[in-house]
Amino acid sequence: MKRPEEKPPALYQTGRQEHRATGLAAAAGLAVALAWLPSCHPAKPAFSPLPPRVTSIEGHASLRLVRNGETARSRLSFLFLLPERGQIEVHDPVGRRAARLFLIEDQACLVLPSKRAYWQGGREEALGKLLGFDLRPEEMIDILQGRGDRMAGWAVERDSRQRVLRGRRDGLHFEVRRFFGETGVPQLLMFFRNGEAGSLRILRLQFNQPLKKGVLDLSFLKNGDYRACPWDEMESLMRDKDEN
Repeated sequence: MKRPEEKPPALYQTGRQEHRATGLAAAAGLAVALAWLPSCHPAKPAFSPLPPRVTSIEGHASLRLVRNGETARSRLSFLFLLPERGQIEVHDPVGRRAARLFLIEDQACLVLPSKRAYWQGGREEALGKLLGFDLRPEEMIDILQGRGDRMAGWAVERDSRQRVLRGRRDGLHFEVRRFFGETGVPQLLMFFRNGEAGSLRILRLQFNQPLKKGVLDLSFLKNGDYRACPWDEMESLMRDKDEN
């Protein structure tokens, strides 16, 4: 029986617009549902100097989360175009895209390429489901730059060199365990909330890099036979290791 044609998410309408900025990467929490993916640690992390004005942040990282007594690890890449657009990708053991999370203004779209499935929801909802820690994209952007002056509502602690060491908001707090060289840019971050913990190890970090054409274009959903799924089904698909 022929399946009725499904419309791509509303985000597709903005996919061809000129790149505007976006939030980060904290959405790295895709690892929660992709615990079977291994982490990858290059011998020496790399980064580009922090420019006076940041318009984009791009990098690779490994994520480790401990929730309900279970540990999840994954390898991911991220791109954020300040202030409201971005993408986080989780990779499988051979480097293929296992999942892609698009952040466009106040919306989010999670895509599973191998399953030809996607889920769409609010940006805050997506980050809350996948990350577990309620960091807003703009907060992650500030943390990745080593800035605390714009983090409204946070109690921020600095060292004698004015580098941000830790911050706390309500029951959530983060700590910087390692910096890139002598800079204030964090290389290893820890997050804690209500008995849950996570570590984000930055393997490569670059600022204001040239962007690939169509990097946030969602038109492939319309032409790639993708189907919309509720969150429960997406979570089940992400836990399914078997490839079709």
